[in-house]
Amino acid sequence: MTETSPRAPSQSFVTRIAKRTAAALGIAVLSGGAWAGYLRLSGNVHEVAPGLVYRSAQPSAEQLRELIVEKHLRAVINLRGSSDAPWYIAETAVTTAAGVQHFDLSMSARTEPDSARLDSLRVLLRTTPTPFLVHCEGGADRSGLASALYTLDEMHGTPEQADGQLSFRYGHFPWIGKTGAMDRTLSRVVRGERQPNSQ
Repeated sequence: MTETSPRAPSQSFVTRIAKRTAAALGIAVLSGGAWAGYLRLSGNVHEVAPGLVYRSAQPSAEQLRELIVEKHLRAVINLRGSSDAPWYIAETAVTTAAGVQHFDLSMSARTEPDSARLDSLRVLLRTTPTPFLVHCEGGADRSGLASALYTLDEMHGTPEQADGQLSFRYGHFPWIGKTGAMDRTLSRVVRGERQPNSQ
């Protein structure tokens, strides 16, 4: 009886598998991009704590006016920092006209905040009158970290619940770009470690 060695997969079979894998990856990337686009267009508005805290992307003046009325907002936390850009001028004009408090804290989505900046954020989240809105540019990364910290500190949520605020659901893609800095920051907070000394 002769032994036969296992047949190597044919080149055409390997090529078909590679093409299918590439197609699946392409679809996943396109789907992720479509989801991120939808979130950006919709304002990426979500509730963090029922009736108390909301998160979003940068709202237009009209979107902010609507959110103030709809959510009965008493304050807005802007994680992009103060600016002379049109979006900032419009935002502060809306909050001033509505009698809503406005707080600015400049953060980067791509760099872990130092301990002082992180402490400032946590104090803001603790002391800002509710209901409030916290926003950054896209509503995914900096707003995600702020929402995670609020979940941990004020809602006494689990690390897993906090981590859920930094997820694909809100457009957070830490494996693309450098926004994994927000995940590393949350991990340090959960472990009780101080942050690096540079912003």
